[in-house]
Amino acid sequence: MPSLVMTLSSERKHSIRRIYAFCFLFVFVSWSIVGLAASEDHQVELRQIAQLAEYIGVDYSEAVDDGQITDNGEYQEMLEFSSLITTKISRVAESLSKFQPIVHQAKSLQSSIQNKQSINTVRVLTAELRYSVLTLAPQSSLPTALMATAERQQMYENSCASCHGATGQGDGIAAANLEPSPTDFTDKERALNRSILGLYDAIANGIDGTAMPAFDQLTDQQKWSLAFYVGSLAFQPSEQLLAQADPVISLQQLVNYSPTLLAKELPDKHINVVEQLRANPDSLFVAKSTPLTVTRERLKAAQSAYHMGEYDRAHNLTVSAYLDGFELVENNLDARNQALRKSIETTLIKLRHAISQPQNDSELDSVMSNAFNQLDQAEQLLTESALSNGTLFSASLVILLREGLEALLVIIALTTVLIRTQRRDALKYVHAGWISALFAGGATWLVAQTLISISGASREVMEGVAAMLAAVVLFYVGIWMHDKTHAEQWQAYIQQHINTKLKSGTLWGLTALAFIAVYREVFETVLFYQSLLTQSVDAQFSYVAGGFFLGTIILFVLAWVLIKYSIKLPIARFFATTTYLLLALSFVLMGKAVSALQEAAFIDISPLPISFSIEWIGVNSTWQGVLSQALILLTFAVVILRSKVRRNSIRQA
Repeated sequence: MPSLVMTLSSERKHSIRRIYAFCFLFVFVSWSIVGLAASEDHQVELRQIAQLAEYIGVDYSEAVDDGQITDNGEYQEMLEFSSLITTKISRVAESLSKFQPIVHQAKSLQSSIQNKQSINTVRVLTAELRYSVLTLAPQSSLPTALMATAERQQMYENSCASCHGATGQGDGIAAANLEPSPTDFTDKERALNRSILGLYDAIANGIDGTAMPAFDQLTDQQKWSLAFYVGSLAFQPSEQLLAQADPVISLQQLVNYSPTLLAKELPDKHINVVEQLRANPDSLFVAKSTPLTVTRERLKAAQSAYHMGEYDRAHNLTVSAYLDGFELVENNLDARNQALRKSIETTLIKLRHAISQPQNDSELDSVMSNAFNQLDQAEQLLTESALSNGTLFSASLVILLREGLEALLVIIALTTVLIRTQRRDALKYVHAGWISALFAGGATWLVAQTLISISGASREVMEGVAAMLAAVVLFYVGIWMHDKTHAEQWQAYIQQHINTKLKSGTLWGLTALAFIAVYREVFETVLFYQSLLTQSVDAQFSYVAGGFFLGTIILFVLAWVLIKYSIKLPIARFFATTTYLLLALSFVLMGKAVSALQEAAFIDISPLPISFSIEWIGVNSTWQGVLSQALILLTFAVVILRSKVRRNSIRQA
């Protein structure tokens, strides 16, 4: 919209720069939150550092024993690798200051190897270094499914058996001619100190200085499947022990860390549990956890981390419990018991406050117990029977209308203003914006399901930033339109600028605003529908689809009525009506932006003395939300007052 203003008024040419700045900020933040905080080169180096550290921890015992060098070739390799780690992490730390503390860990590891310290000391240092690197680095994308067991075994025989042997003991037909010898995957001591991620990196990138090549011809799923397969060969599966596996040990943890390190990080979990998850990787991919299961898992992990003194990790897990779990069943639970849904939300907020305070064990355990009881009630409501046909239809209809109405009103405001200013040729830019947003939102969801893992916190930050940008832009446009509410001002304005030629370079601002307004709604809408379908049986799909199509029809009818009615309005009334519509949208979006950023723990939550919530207009009982929306109203009131004073002065003159 500011691009339209710039085209029609030479005195507002700077406005297009603002929309481009907003769009740039939105794109930058969106990319950053999905795992691109470090450059691609840094990510590669960090993975190499983690791989080298693990390699040292595993093979150092072959180079040094009791302070004496037992294999000079292996020892020289240890020295080379530790020096390379120090060089690489120092280079990364020059660009990313958060990695600076790890430089000291790398130098300590290098010094311990130079001094031929014990294997236990070196393994502790490599484990700590690797843990620090993987904690600060962007998380790697995880597989959503493995190949069938028979296919994994066949792929191993075709690609690996000639060197590593048919059973993985490092005794393949080509092993005798290789130096160093191929890895014995059945060596349990070695396997206990080797992670799945390290195996994956070795398969994907090869190992320099050895005969291990990079298997570029394999797909990502094949590489992960092969890594899980060779990582299981040292462990004996047991159904009885597997049944004891606690879901607190997540797939990400099992992939990133060795069984030995996991046993230390989770002292209340027996090492056999971790071993069984390595021996039976298929158990992690049988089915995706339900949202409420995810909520419980995150809360249990948060409670465990808190008692271990890992307060930052505990806080992050608590945020994830809501965003990656409970939020996805809110609509379904609302259809059964809205009071319970609000009560759980309040409890999770209390839990976030309790877990942010060290040595607050008693209060935390009390709130945590209450949260688990409420989650049990919610699960009982949601699983005792499938939602009724009417409830599914209504929920589907409400989801689409609620998520689509805000975006529709923004698009309608843009199109009607273009029509009223006789600039129908610019409508294609608006249409390009919202249509591309539909495709982009669907594509983002598809990528998130197959290639990368977008956390709930990242999603909320993306939605919050988009909403805030849209709120600011719409507020600016509303102020501009308020200046044109008087017919005589508008007629003079049109006479002066009606022949101004719209330039294609400036019209992309229209596309950007339309894109931002629609994109932020699409991804969340898809997630809500996905969650809704999990609460229904196959025979009820038609009711979900029916609610969706009825909602689509209602939105189209509403769009047609709004456009037709607004075109017939007198010009002054049209601009006055649109001004207050844009103000209302800005007010709502600002409230929702703050709420989204609060849910992602990007903004603090300071509750008001009284608790209330008006979801349709984005009002929540927090000081941050109320003050941000009050600022919108106050600024607009000042603009109106100044406008009246200016008009009175003109009349008196």
